[in-house]
Amino acid sequence: MIPVSDLIGRLRERGVRNVALQFPAGLARQAPGTAAALRDAGFSVIISGDPCYGGCDLALDALRFADVLVHFGHAPVEERTDVIYEPVRFDFDATVLERVLPLLTGRRIGLVTTVQHVHLLGAMTAFLREHGIEAVVAPGDGRTPIPGQVLGCNFAAARATGADEILFVGTGVFHPIGIRLATRSRVVALDPYTGEAQEVDADRLVRRRAAVMEKARDAANYGIIVSTKSGQQRMDLARRLAALSDRAFLVAMREVSPAEMLDLGFAAYVNTACPRLAYDDQIRFPVPVLTPPEFEILCGARDWDDYTIDEYLAP
Repeated sequence: MIPVSDLIGRLRERGVRNVALQFPAGLARQAPGTAAALRDAGFSVIISGDPCYGGCDLALDALRFADVLVHFGHAPVEERTDVIYEPVRFDFDATVLERVLPLLTGRRIGLVTTVQHVHLLGAMTAFLREHGIEAVVAPGDGRTPIPGQVLGCNFAAARATGADEILFVGTGVFHPIGIRLATRSRVVALDPYTGEAQEVDADRLVRRRAAVMEKARDAANYGIIVSTKSGQQRMDLARRLAALSDRAFLVAMREVSPAEMLDLGFAAYVNTACPRLAYDDQIRFPVPVLTPPEFEILCGARDWDDYTIDEYLAP
C-alpha cells in the first residue's frame, strides 16, 4: 500500500476533512487500501474513477465533493492550492548501471529518468563517477520541476545537460526515443528492472509517422483537437495551426477517442492534447492523427529536416 503517514499530517495541517483521491492506471489497485487508511484517520474520502494519464490530467470534477484532491504518482505539472501531488517512489539497486557501461562512448553524459526514480539520481551519479563517468543532471522547466526528470511530453532536462550522449534509466522506449528526437544526441536506455540496455534508434518511429503524414496530405478537412483538461490546454497553438489551412477547424475534446472522431467525420486530425496519443494510439484511430510539427510540415511551415517530437514546454 502507498505510505500515507506524511500525507495524513499534511492534510491535518490544512484542516481539511473531505479528500478526493486520484490514481493513474499503474497505481489504481492501491486505491481501496489508501482510502481505508485515510478513512481510519478520520477523513471523508472519495476516489476518482475516471481514467488518469498523468499530472496534466487532474480529476478537478471530484473537487466538487472534497476540499482537496490528492494526485498520486506524478510531480506537479500545474500548481494548484487545492491539489496535493504525491509522487510514488520505486527503488532499484544502482549497481544495475553496470549493464550500461559497455554502451557508453563518452566520459561525460547527461542522466535523466522519470519521477518514480529521481530520488535515485544521486546514487546513480555516484556509481557512474566511480567508473570514470561524469553524469550531468540538469533542471527542466515548469512541467518537469525535479532536476533530471523527463516526461513523455517534456524533455527539457535532457536538453539542458548539453551532453552529446544521454543515459535514460527507466522502463519503456517512448521516453528515450523522445529524448533522441528532442536533443539529436546519442541516447542509451537502461531498464533498471530487467537490466536490458540498448542504444535508441528513432528511425522506425519517424518512418511510421511519415506514412501517417502521407495519408493525411490530401485530407478534405482537419480537426485541430484542443484538450479541455486543465494541464493539456494549448489553445494558442491550436489557433496557430488552424490558421495554416482553410481546411482546418478547432475541435474541443476531453477524452480523445475513436468514436468521437468517427462521429465528427473529419478526414484527419491534429492533436494538441497529450502528445503520446498520436504516437502510441494511431492504430486505434480510424483516420490519421498528426502532431503539431507534422501538420506544420504538411502545410509548408516547417522543413522535414526539422522534424521533432511534440513537446509541452513551459512558457
